[in-house]
Order: sequence, then C-alpha cells, then structure tokens
Amino acid sequence: MEISATDLITLKEAYARLENPSLAIRLSSAVGMPVEAVAKQLAKKVPKALMDVVDDSTRKAIEFVMRNTVRTLMGDEPVPASPRLHKAAAATTGAVSGFFGIQSLIIELPVTTGIMFRSIVDIARAEGESPQDNETIINAMQVFTMGSGLSDKDDAAETSYYGARLALSKAVGDALQYLATHGLRNASAPVLMRFVSAIASRFGIVVTQKAMAQALPIVGAVGGGLVNTMFISHFQDMARGHFAIRRLERQYGVDAVRESYQQLVVDDNR
Repeated sequence: MEISATDLITLKEAYARLENPSLAIRLSSAVGMPVEAVAKQLAKKVPKALMDVVDDSTRKAIEFVMRNTVRTLMGDEPVPASPRLHKAAAATTGAVSGFFGIQSLIIELPVTTGIMFRSIVDIARAEGESPQDNETIINAMQVFTMGSGLSDKDDAAETSYYGARLALSKAVGDALQYLATHGLRNASAPVLMRFVSAIASRFGIVVTQKAMAQALPIVGAVGGGLVNTMFISHFQDMARGHFAIRRLERQYGVDAVRESYQQLVVDDNR
C-alpha cells in the first residue's frame, strides 16, 4: 500500500524529530547562549566522579520505571497527550535537584524518569497504543535510548533511529517473550535486567549531558528546573516521532515505512 501524502508529512515530521535531536540547541535557546558554546561545554571530558554518579543513577532510574511506574499506568482510552503537566512535574524535581547539587541526581533521576515515562506512554496512547500492552511498555522504554546517537559497539549500517531499534532488537524480543509468559511478577528476572542494562547504557549519554548542563554557570543561575524541562521535552519529541512511525507501520507495514524513511535520509544527504 502506498503511503498517503498526509502520512508522508507525518513521517517527515517524525524524521525531523528523531534524526535532529539536540539538548544543546534547546538549552542555548532557553538561556540565550550560542549553540556552539553549549555544545562545546557538553562535549567536555566528563569527570570520573560524575560518570560514576550517572552510571548508578541511570540504571536505578530504569529499574525504578520497570518495578514501579509500569504497574500504575492509565487506561486504554485514546485521548490527546498532556505534555505540559508532565513538564511542570519534571521542572519541580529538577529545581529541587539543582538546589542540592549533582549528588542528588541518584535520588532525583528515578523520579524524573518515572514522570517522563508516563508522558511517553501518554503520547503512545494518543497514537492508538494500549498502556496495558507489553509491547507498548517495552517500546516506551526504548524511547530513552533515542536521540543519544549510536554507541561505538553498534554495527548498524542504518540511520540512528532504525539503527538503535536494530541494536536493541534481541534485548527487546527476549523481554517481550518473557513478559508474554510471566508478566511483571518478577521485575528482577535476568532477561529483564539485561533489557534494563541495554536501555540504561544509552540513556546515560543524555543524562550525562543533563548533568553537564546543570554545571554550566549560565544555566546554574536559572536552575535545574529549566534543564529538566529541556530534558523531558527532548524525550517527548522522541516519543512523538517513534510512536507516529509505529502507527504508520501498523497501517502500511514495517518495510514500506522504513523504505520511505530511508529515502528521506538519502534526500537529506544530497
């Protein structure tokens, strides 16, 4: 089935979100600092102490989502998403974190990630997916890996969005198979912990940028609330792109949508 003109526009919008994400751009716009200057600061060598905090925090944040947030999700009725409510909640947790310093990340990040996860699932529901469906839950968690770029370990000759999906395909497939049989009675099952590790390793890239951004003098004057607002906005955009593509894949088939997406990549690189 040929993708309609209207749905091609949707695909182009999703492509723009998924292939051009930048926390630096959002921050520079918010604080009036040149993009190049922000990007340079975010790209600086990360102190080991900060890396240790980020590594510990990201894993605990994804585990928190798996163990707690998933159990209290909303119903199936498709209604428009409410991103502003979740942004306000994330800004509040960020403001508290900014007051107590970077060491509070290990406490703040699981709460912020839980808020972001609910917003991601809210967006998925608006695109026709059920929050009670294991596939929706696993795909919502995959959003935390998007917009971070491929890791050095990836050997995917595709674009970053489909490359990230390909790199996670085994972990995703194993997690779905386990959930189909056992449900979430044991969130500590080895197969689910492997999935958590795969998500956390990529999520940590953007979390590191968040932590580095909070250390910028010009951002620090405004507070952690601003950084968290940019942080959740980033993942809301990733969710909008991802679940719009999943809706198109259900309608036209995965191969047809991926082929059209790849054509956008070719056109963009000409």
